[in-house]
Amino acid sequence: MKPIWIVDDDQSIRFVLEKALLRENLPSRSFTHPREVLQALEKATPEDGPQILVSDIRMPGGSGLDLLAKVKEKLPSLPVIIMTAFSDLESAVSAFQGGAFEYLPKPFDVPKAVELIRRAVQESQREEVAQEQLAAAPEMLGQASAMQDVFRAIGRLSQSNVTVMITGESGTGKELVARALHKHSPRGDAGSNGPFVAINTAAIPKDLLESELFGHERGAFTGAQTMRRGRFEQADGGTLFLDEIGDMPFDLQTRLLRVLSDGHFYRVGGHQAVKTNVRVIAATHQDLEQRVKEGVFREDLFHRLNVIRLRLPPLRERREDIPMLTRHFLRSSALQLGVEPKRIADAALDRLSHFAFPGNVRQLENVCHWLTVMAPAQVIEAKDLPPEVLASADRRTPDVTEIAASPVPQLAASAAASDGVGSAVADTAVGGAWELDMALHAHALLDAGRTDVWDVLTKQFESRLIRVALVHTKGRRIEAAHKLGIGRNTITRKIAELGID
Repeated sequence: MKPIWIVDDDQSIRFVLEKALLRENLPSRSFTHPREVLQALEKATPEDGPQILVSDIRMPGGSGLDLLAKVKEKLPSLPVIIMTAFSDLESAVSAFQGGAFEYLPKPFDVPKAVELIRRAVQESQREEVAQEQLAAAPEMLGQASAMQDVFRAIGRLSQSNVTVMITGESGTGKELVARALHKHSPRGDAGSNGPFVAINTAAIPKDLLESELFGHERGAFTGAQTMRRGRFEQADGGTLFLDEIGDMPFDLQTRLLRVLSDGHFYRVGGHQAVKTNVRVIAATHQDLEQRVKEGVFREDLFHRLNVIRLRLPPLRERREDIPMLTRHFLRSSALQLGVEPKRIADAALDRLSHFAFPGNVRQLENVCHWLTVMAPAQVIEAKDLPPEVLASADRRTPDVTEIAASPVPQLAASAAASDGVGSAVADTAVGGAWELDMALHAHALLDAGRTDVWDVLTKQFESRLIRVALVHTKGRRIEAAHKLGIGRNTITRKIAELGID
């Protein structure tokens, strides 16, 4: 493990931290001046450089904030903890604005300081693993089995230039897959050495789409001052990606079919056939079979495009990828904005992993961009997530009292009270509701890769049950324990363990 670097002009501070870290089997290296740190960084190799930097903020002949800025230029992902005996607002703000991991006021509690350093070490190690994963998969990320199937299909298709139809909901990354298919296609005619041209057929007005695809001759229509090459000509020798093909006007579908059949087309207003050699990759979020039945999409064009179909899973079917994608997008957003990448707490990741993401990966990317700008601290907590995520999380788990007050249980309970026959129905109605919700919650946790599902659900169940009993008894603990069938010592201990107010 790489050492923790400590820089402080106070020998006693250095001594105390060195000994405390030694007891925790954490190697350290000490400096008395920022200049020594910068000199050591110049000579350091990736193997013996710092894992963490712990620096005083005010030292004779040097500033911890200046050191922070210079270190971040060389090692932007290095966690830096700033120590100071001057606990003023300006110092704290300056430290965090400079990208500090944490701000530690003196005098500090040594065990808490060591705990903070260990947390920074864990964060540093997670960042290193994430960077390795990013380097290993720069184009597309995904560990879920559904995405692995997509990767395998791209690998198999890398040996041919066959036409591919990509299906999937909006925001799942269909263009990324198209670019990957182009990049890994064989070199040569209509291969990876040619251009990649993309067009969204739903985003261009019908009157302009024909000219966009096939180009036009000079004077073909008002405003056509010069001859213009269309997307098919621009993509000659490469790949043309037709996004949202299901929205293409019916009359243009006929022209597209002709190009796919013999590789010839006419520019708008032209009389001379133009030949092109293009691999076509189409994509849609619609059910093309249904559109064929409705008569708005040509069946022969559908079969021409649907040689190989590749389905992209929605994000809700690959929830285990959300943590990896979130960290990737946070780094990307920080790079775009020229700021320090923010880190995200496990509780916030858990909330994100349970969000439905109707906009799929594109929506997650937008959320990460929002968090990079709007989250108040370097570590994103659950409370910092966008309102739509928090609102969805609040709706996800129905309250027990809401279930008990729902129309179906009340109706069944009334039947039970009136004739003594409906008790089993009432039990089924109430039990079915909360059991189904618990099952869905358990599925979501398991899909997210959690390994503490038993503890999470048990604590939630016990907490909710005790809260309802306390409401029923107006806060009288002994009576609540009696009604629940547990001892008063048990309910007192549970209230403390579960943090029930």
